[in-house]
Amino acid sequence: MLLTPHRVVLALLLGFQHALSMLAGMYVPSVDCTVSLLLISGSITPPIIIAGQGGANLDSLTAQYLVSTSLIVCGILSAVQITRFHIFKTPYYLGTGLISVVGTSFAIIPVATGGLAQMYDNGMCPTAADGTRLPCPDGYGALLGTASLCALLEIGLSFMTPNLLKKLFPPIITGSTVALIGVSLIQSALDDWAGGSGTCLSRPTTGDYILCPSNTAPHALPWGSAQFIGLGFSVFVTIIICERFGSPIMKSTSVVLGLLTGCIIAGATGYFDKSTIDAAPAVSFIWVQTFKLSVYGPLVLPMLAVYLILMMEAIGDITATCDVSRLQVEGKLFDSRIQGGILADGLNGK
Repeated sequence: MLLTPHRVVLALLLGFQHALSMLAGMYVPSVDCTVSLLLISGSITPPIIIAGQGGANLDSLTAQYLVSTSLIVCGILSAVQITRFHIFKTPYYLGTGLISVVGTSFAIIPVATGGLAQMYDNGMCPTAADGTRLPCPDGYGALLGTASLCALLEIGLSFMTPNLLKKLFPPIITGSTVALIGVSLIQSALDDWAGGSGTCLSRPTTGDYILCPSNTAPHALPWGSAQFIGLGFSVFVTIIICERFGSPIMKSTSVVLGLLTGCIIAGATGYFDKSTIDAAPAVSFIWVQTFKLSVYGPLVLPMLAVYLILMMEAIGDITATCDVSRLQVEGKLFDSRIQGGILADGLNGK
């Protein structure tokens, strides 16, 4: 395909949109691209949710570390998927050899938040005298340890033939499961739209969360305030207007324009606060903090189900990426891409 300035500009805009989508965790389709960017999931939103008030209630520094670590690890694992290594003296591969971006998965959120809530209820995680949930790094470590153990299932299944995997897990099963995961996340999304899905959601009359997201936050307001609703609608309406009335390039970048509109309004009305950015360390890496690993029994079966879902999602994503990239979607080469992608996905989960 002829590389023209128009295509270069469009590719840059779409690439930027995909980068924003990877950070925020939304899916954005590619338009008029020679290569597809495979966005498995967002890299920031899942660790924020799991580390936040709906999860392990970790402190802000630890939450910042988890977000930074997520971005670093996703970059390293994306390189593994793209490079595609041949396993010495075997017919197997590690990675797809496709332009793919690996991210943390939303499929883990319902299982993780439910498991952590159970840990608070049974006393494994600490709770204050007034019922306030205290930080629970051991609970997060149990989540990590259980996930690492259950990832062995996906690693083992990667050595089965793709045709057999498709027979064992047909689209009607995996598609319904993924749809249910999305439905379970709608409530959290709507709660956040109205101000937050954490402690302030219950509208307490005393304490630090009378306002959302907390009393000390910039432009803090009660949960469900019209300002929160209006800010969310500004993004939503901008995307709809671009899709309905915009030029082709505006339609292709509608998400970027919607996010930009919301950020401009939020910045002008005082929603932004850079104090946490200023307080964050200038450099971080994955070994800065550690957690005590353990296996939490009640999470094993749900976590195994998550890895089955992730495996079938990976098969669909790899197939779509091959199709958009004008590569074969059947035959030995395609099967080896499926095998390598699933193996990399399972190792990534460890």
